[in-house]
Parts: sequence; structure tokens; C-alpha cells
Amino acid sequence: MTDTPNSDTPVEELSFEQAMHSLETVVDQLERGDVALDASIALYERGAQLKKRCEDELKRAEEKVAAITLDARGAPTGTAPLDAN
Repeated sequence: MTDTPNSDTPVEELSFEQAMHSLETVVDQLERGDVALDASIALYERGAQLKKRCEDELKRAEEKVAAITLDARGAPTGTAPLDAN
């Protein structure tokens, strides 16, 4: 897969960086306003999927960081299981 996937690449197959880049491209196209109405709707829908993908990946990263345990001096000592909330 390339660093700049085309719009046919399923959102769930994109890395965070690829999804973010694709989302920026969608926003740029919509802001320019030179896209036909039907294409704008499709771009908006893709943008919503990309936004959700980025949010999900950020949440997963935050959970990993939150699971890092520290010793009394603040040094990382390992990881702890995540709460099942």
C-alpha cells in the first residue's frame, strides 16, 4: 500500500497517517467547492468514515499509553491490563 491511497481503498485498511492524509484531501476538495453535488455528498460520506477511523486509532493509542505503569520515580515499568469499561 502506498502512502497516499486512492479513494477506492477501504477506510478500515488505512493506517492512521493514511486516513488523516485522505481526510485532509477530502476537506480541501470540499472547501474549494469545485466538486459536483453528487461527488460532494460521496466525499462528505468518505470524510465521515475517515474521521471515525482517525478517532478510533487515537483512542486505541491513548488506551495503550494509559496502560503503561510507572514506578515510584516515574519510570515506565511495564503495562497493566486495560479496564473493560
